[in-house]
Amino acid sequence: MPSGRGDGPPASDAGPPAADGGDASPPPPASGAPRPRRRRLRRVLGAVLLVLVLPLLTAETALRVNYTGSPAPGTLTRDKDALWLGHAWVDGRKSDEDVRALAERLRGTGIRDLYVHAGPLEHDGTLPKAAYRKAGRLVAAVHRELPGVRVQAWLGDVLATEGPDGLRLERAATRAAIVASARDVLAAGFEGTHFDLEPLHSGDRDYLSLLDDLRALTRAQHAVLSVAAHQIDPLPGFHSFWGTTTGHPKWWSQAYFGQVARRVDQIAVMSYDTMQPLQSLYGGYVAQQTSLALEVTPESTDLLMGLPFYHENRFGHWAHAETVPAAVRGVRLGLSRTDADRARFGVALYVDFAATEDDWAAYREGWARR
Repeated sequence: MPSGRGDGPPASDAGPPAADGGDASPPPPASGAPRPRRRRLRRVLGAVLLVLVLPLLTAETALRVNYTGSPAPGTLTRDKDALWLGHAWVDGRKSDEDVRALAERLRGTGIRDLYVHAGPLEHDGTLPKAAYRKAGRLVAAVHRELPGVRVQAWLGDVLATEGPDGLRLERAATRAAIVASARDVLAAGFEGTHFDLEPLHSGDRDYLSLLDDLRALTRAQHAVLSVAAHQIDPLPGFHSFWGTTTGHPKWWSQAYFGQVARRVDQIAVMSYDTMQPLQSLYGGYVAQQTSLALEVTPESTDLLMGLPFYHENRFGHWAHAETVPAAVRGVRLGLSRTDADRARFGVALYVDFAATEDDWAAYREGWARR
């Protein structure tokens, strides 16, 4: 690091006075000596690194501390859990035998809802009925094999919030088409609608308007309105900072999360793809997210925390860090510290076709045990 004592040469390096009494310029620095401009650059770079790295280290240390301690007794399943299922269950690729195998897998767990992929929506909000042509058969088979388990239509699309293509919620006609699509899937036998629209920026009023319209429909149909939710700012206003620096805000403010939660029957936090490199940091992050979500979710709404039942390695997700055991422990710690007796609380497993036996075992042993 530079000494910070100025940019001029030391006094001992100054040359003798000029013979005519004028000011003499100092000789150039010796070969290999840092030049004043380079020294200033080093100081600036050092300061920038300090500004960037110190808060990051502080935040990561806090997450590690958040992962310590013991979950409170009884912070286990409340029979409000859910499972995301792929499109093969409604397009004819899965049979009744597959449903029986799924039922055997789920018996004795806390899974109450199945989010079955029935989309995606078209960019104008419409949904071809052919996309879910086997829905009635699936619902009947699930009711036969798993009485009490609900089957919801998982609908989603890319939003045109960060690019030219996608669903545009600011258009009233598009929102009306989405409501009509929801009405159609309920008529096909689904017992609820589960929406996953991304990337959805914090504060989006058009989304709230859509939820109000959907809630009117599902209440009239005695159906469930459920949504997949973005993570909550780990630091106040962090979505604004991240959006400015990357163009992708990613997080929601805690206040906006609460606005969404008050408009639905069920909200499932996508508490994965967190960019955390270690299990302890990921688990601490999930504990924090659980607490933040509990603080603003009304007791009348089911709050579910997502578990990563997949193993991709890509930007934002390290499979060795984002594990089911770490997520379950984080969920239990956050629940213990914030609202250990919350009844309408569970976990949501993403996703059936990528899950391993170890994932299922970790869910059963860590959360679904009786």
